[in-house]
Amino acid sequence: MKTVITSAGEGENSLFDLRFGRAAWFCIYDDADGSIKFLENRHINASSGAGGKVVEDILELGVSKVISGDFGPKAKDLLEKFNVQMVILKDDHKTVQDILSNLKL
Repeated sequence: MKTVITSAGEGENSLFDLRFGRAAWFCIYDDADGSIKFLENRHINASSGAGGKVVEDILELGVSKVISGDFGPKAKDLLEKFNVQMVILKDDHKTVQDILSNLKL
């Protein structure tokens, strides 16, 4: 299963980003093989609809779960429609590595 974690930067030591559609980066963790890669958010400066565009991108990657601090209504509706689990985490002091460590337990 692939999980996306919203990130403020590229790298496991980056802080978790509470924003979904406007997050700077996305960490994609695949628990099947333990791989981790980072994808820059190409929609961060979109005038509108960033969340929906990000959902389209992550669906193409085969993501089953997203961990973020908040989801806009359109993004939330799309994620629900495609059965992508949303996990809301309100701690912006955690690093991506902190969250990954919990996922790997």
